[in-house]
Amino acid sequence: MLKLFACGILAATIACSGLAARAGTPPDTLVEAWVIDDLVSLDPAEIFEASSTEYLAQVYDRLIGYDQKDASKLVPLLAESWTVSDDARTYTFRIRDGVTFHSGNPLTARDAAWSLQRAIKLNLAPAYIVSQFGLTAENVDGMVTAPDDRTLVFRTDKAYAPTFVLNCLTATVTAVVDSKLVQEHE
Repeated sequence: MLKLFACGILAATIACSGLAARAGTPPDTLVEAWVIDDLVSLDPAEIFEASSTEYLAQVYDRLIGYDQKDASKLVPLLAESWTVSDDARTYTFRIRDGVTFHSGNPLTARDAAWSLQRAIKLNLAPAYIVSQFGLTAENVDGMVTAPDDRTLVFRTDKAYAPTFVLNCLTATVTAVVDSKLVQEHE
């Protein structure tokens, strides 16, 4: 009898509540839902989570990246070209001319060098991706240099497979930040 009573109450409750109306998405609207509970920072020197990486890809650029049609190939992003020395210890990047930050400040090789130096000196989780090449807070200013506004030189402590070094230089920690703007807000 109690079972029958419970079923009756349940049926009455359902009947009185009405059916929930679903809100329809207009046909010309794209809806995306993301879980962003792993987002801990928006700073490339600290970004290491999936959500942050997605954000970074929309806001910051790196020197080089992966070809979207063939991930086995590297393509120029901020660097228009690069060379590797015969001893595989010096990587020289030619920075594209005419690139500006969202602030309007021009992007130069000095910003790229400063960004890498900053990441090493802050020594947050993703820094190991580039510090594994012998870069430390004490030596990074000499290992990553910008002899002029369009040339970035990245040196390693010994020879590594160039493909390994270049692939590591696609990591989020290598994103170039506006050094002038960041220093104004430190």
